Amino acid sequence: TIAVDDLSLTIKKGEFFGFLGKNGAGKTTTINAITGIARLTEGTIKVSGIDVVEDYRNARTKVGLSPQEFNTDMFATTRKTLNFMGGYYGIPQIERTIRINKLIGQFGLTDYADKEFRTLSGGYKRRVMLVRALIHDPDLLILDEPTAGVDVELRRELWKYLEMLNKAGKTILLTSHYLEEVELLCNRIAIINGGKLVAIGDKSEFVGNGKKLEQTYLEFTGSSPQQ
Repeated sequence: TIAVDDLSLTIKKGEFFGFLGKNGAGKTTTINAITGIARLTEGTIKVSGIDVVEDYRNARTKVGLSPQEFNTDMFATTRKTLNFMGGYYGIPQIERTIRINKLIGQFGLTDYADKEFRTLSGGYKRRVMLVRALIHDPDLLILDEPTAGVDVELRRELWKYLEMLNKAGKTILLTSHYLEEVELLCNRIAIINGGKLVAIGDKSEFVGNGKKLEQTYLEFTGSSPQQ
């Protein structure tokens, strides 16, 4: 089975890039290939000019991933989770502590810093996953369904954090089934269907003249007749 077929795209430095597709379209496989979780059978992926296969260790330091699943120690506190990840990336202890404290304050986690992950609400769990992905200050931040299971209020708070990060220059790749957040946050969008890229362009090419992103998305994925 070919999961992703001849996918070719470039995400520019500082972009907020939306990567859309139905379940099974190839989004997660693409992300796994970028981060080294999945092996390429052919083709090339580069992050900040570094080949993710030939120089995996260096390339991995350039990417931060906030996955859809909570792949962390449920009994570890927020601070311990961040400290472990900082150590994984080789950040010295003093620098690590300073960065952890800064991120905890920046993302409203001060009251939850010493609470176990399993005790947090869904929204705060998502926030911890986001901060964990940022601990080593990656060039590219990948967010796979970052607001899944989050209530409306906390989702809007997360949007503000993501906008803040992007305005500060962080390059972000976002996958989401909440098309309104992609329409709000992203400045360029790609749609993948059946492992193939079926559309890519500036947001203005997907919305406008009374058309919402949802309508365009449904047309390109074959879920709605062409208008």
